[in-house]
Order: sequence, then C-alpha cells, then structure tokens
Amino acid sequence: MERILYKEIETNEGLLEAAKNAKSGVLEHFAFQGIDFSALKNSELGFKDCLFFGCLIPNELQMRIKDDCVVFPNIRMPFNVFPNALYNAETLYKGYDPEKEDSFNSCYDTLVYQHYISEGKQAKDIKETLTRSIHDHFISDAMYDLLSNYGERSVVGIMGGHSLKRDDEGYRKIVLISKELTEKGVLMMSGGGPGAMEATHLGAWMAGRSIQEVDDALKILCDASLSFNGGKWLSSAFQVMRKYPRDKKYRSLGIPTWFYGHEPATPFASDIAKYFDNSIREDGILAIAKGGIIYTPGSAGTIQEVFQDAAQNHYCTFGYASPMVFLGEEFFTKEVPVYPFIQDMVARGRYKNMILSITDNPAEVVDTIINWK
Repeated sequence: MERILYKEIETNEGLLEAAKNAKSGVLEHFAFQGIDFSALKNSELGFKDCLFFGCLIPNELQMRIKDDCVVFPNIRMPFNVFPNALYNAETLYKGYDPEKEDSFNSCYDTLVYQHYISEGKQAKDIKETLTRSIHDHFISDAMYDLLSNYGERSVVGIMGGHSLKRDDEGYRKIVLISKELTEKGVLMMSGGGPGAMEATHLGAWMAGRSIQEVDDALKILCDASLSFNGGKWLSSAFQVMRKYPRDKKYRSLGIPTWFYGHEPATPFASDIAKYFDNSIREDGILAIAKGGIIYTPGSAGTIQEVFQDAAQNHYCTFGYASPMVFLGEEFFTKEVPVYPFIQDMVARGRYKNMILSITDNPAEVVDTIINWK
C-alpha cells in the first residue's frame, strides 16, 4: 500500500496557492494548521482526505468537506493549541513592553505559565492534558521544519548553568564560540533559558558583527542585570536587539519549557520551541544536536545531560557518536570530575564510541566541532 504524505499548509498564502493548483477542483491529502478559509467561502473547491487543525471554516465550505476528512475545531485555551510556527521574541512575549517592566506579568508567556501552574505541572483534567500534548506535537512539527534547513551534523548544542552571570568570563567565551560557529553555518541550540543558554543565543544573534559590538552588547546587559533574577534582565536584552538587529541569515534554536517557567526564555533565540512536557524537551535537545554538545559549568541538570549524552553516544542511538566537548578544565576535572570518570570508563571498556575533548580555549572548541563536522 502506497504511503500517503500530507502536504502541510500553515499560511493563508499557502492555501491560496494550493487552491490555484488543485486538480479537478479538489484538494486531497492536505493538512491545514490555523488557516482562515474565509477567502474561499464562495469557491467550488472540495476537500478529500484532509486534516484541519484549529481552522476557521465558513458554513458554505463545511458542506464540501468529505467524511474522510478529519476536523479538529479550535479549542479555547490561554495558549494556542495548534501553533503553526515556532515562537520568537515577538510572539512569546506578546504584550510585553520593555519600557514597562511590570508588563512582563501580563505577556503571553507569563499568562500561559500561570495557567500551567494553576492546572498543575501534572494536570489531571483530560482537556488540559490533551491540549498540552497537541500543542507540543505542533511545536515539534514546526521545529523539524526548521531543522530540515540544516544538515544533521550542523546542529550543535551548548549545555550549562542557568545561573551563569553575564559578567562571568565563561559567559563571554560562550558568546564568542556560538558567534563563530553560527558564522560557519552551524545552527546553535540550547535549553533556551538564562545563563549559559542566553550566552549561546546572544552569540548567534551577534553573528556577522565585530567583537567591539559584541562587547558593547555585553556592557548593556551587564549594566542592567547580571542574572535573570534582576529586574531589567529581559528589557536589557530587548535593548540590545533593537540596537543590533539580527542578520536574518543567522538563526538559533532555543528549547525552553513551562516546567521551568520561573526561568524566562531568552529572546535572543530567533526560534523558540517552548514545550509543556519537559521530558520531550530534555530528550529532544540531545537527540537533535548531532553535530556535538559543548558542555560548560553547570549543576545537576548539566551533569545529567553529560551522562545521558554519553549513553547515547555509546550505543550510537542515532547512527553515530558525536563530539562531547568540555569547556572548563578545572571544573570538569576537579570540581565536578565527570571528564576523568568518562575517560576511566572508556579505558575499562565500559564506554565506547566516545569523542572527547576538554579545553579552556574557545578557539579549540570551535576547531573541534568544525573539523569533525
């Protein structure tokens, strides 16, 4: 039996183009996401074996939808149940005014988080659990649309602590690493929050700019707030974004979660895949970054990711092993000695397929990633 692949339509422009090219006046095997069909209400267009997700369908058109179609009506929730694109600073922080810090409390991201907490991280209401799952499905769908523009070995993740301050030497190192890798065609990815994650996306945002401009951006951020607990952490990021608009050819992917919604998502990520289900998010970050993971100092979450990644590489879960690059010799050999432990496991034959390196030099990190890729 021939496998049917549904063509996804996510914009009204895409709908009009599909309608224009419809054979015999019928659209067949299409999946429509959040589309307003009002422009076609007077047409004679028919639909066969199509999927409709949260679409606005006039009555005149509903009569021409065959029984073999599946229609998911728009479900009213404080969040968009059927997102047809990843979030960005504009959509995630809709309603936030950087000139009015208190407006953060009424922006889209905050309202969704408040709803999420009120319903419970482990919600019991079936409508809530269903709509969260549907939302996360469509976020994954949009994320893989983005990833299809990059070779799988061109996606690199940076892991590290959310508490890393903006004036820390390690923060600047991450910015410079991410900036250079982005300029070399890499899609940089992180958990999308503050600290080391923010530094990742700031570096990608500043790709194509001079080191002097990077340092000016860092000064703006540091003068405002060194950590996400400071009052102007978010507004200073928007200030940098206004002063130094992103070159559209450079993108980065942040993958935050409302599970850790008390940590604001960095607006520097051009594309934000924000999930309700933290387990999907955590597993996805390591599965996607097939170009390697760069580890920077962090706490329990970062250490968990190290061993999860090691197991993934040991078993070649995704067909091959990828580099594990540790930035911070003192930290990873003395403070949290995971690097010598993994080396010992390799020597004992307990770990295989490890591609390990450790350094304090950002240039060596970039060379390791690029030379392997």
